[in-house]
Amino acid sequence: MSRAPGLSVLRPALLRWYRRNRRDLPWRRTRDPYAIWISETMLQQTRVETVIPYYEHFLERFPSVEDLARAAADEVMECWAGLGYYSRARNLRSAAQQVVAQHGGSLPRDVEALRGLKGVGRYTAGAVASIAFDRPAAVVDGNVARVLARLLGIREELRRPAVRARLWEEAQRLARGPSPGDLTRR
Repeated sequence: MSRAPGLSVLRPALLRWYRRNRRDLPWRRTRDPYAIWISETMLQQTRVETVIPYYEHFLERFPSVEDLARAAADEVMECWAGLGYYSRARNLRSAAQQVVAQHGGSLPRDVEALRGLKGVGRYTAGAVASIAFDRPAAVVDGNVARVLARLLGIREELRRPAVRARLWEEAQRLARGPSPGDLTRR
């Protein structure tokens, strides 16, 4: 069995592939942290084709974090209706209120500060930080975990805490360098 390529070879190959094959999606046309945060939240466990019209409508209705923070809960839920996983909408509104109250209306640039927002986990924080702020922040979901495990020759159960920690560590190493957001965009 041949040895998997190192991350130094993998990173440029992944970036070349992405640049040649990326789909034209509305959230890929912006670096606005708010819009990216909305897209990443909507894309959790929801297909891209389903998200597109919701994303566009949501940003029309709530074009800024301040607008979302001021919105009535019922208004946010009405806009989200049909997208499912309604806690995401409630968390978005609560987190928008946090952003206004604690961060002057601007999403934090730092992964840990992003993780301090209601409903923002490690994946979403890494995606927003890398895409919007060009930070070397990793994301690991099931697909990333499987690919990294194959490339690194990891044969253990991917759900084991030690294996998850290693995968996040390797993904973080991969994120270091130019254009980290191109590695994390959906």
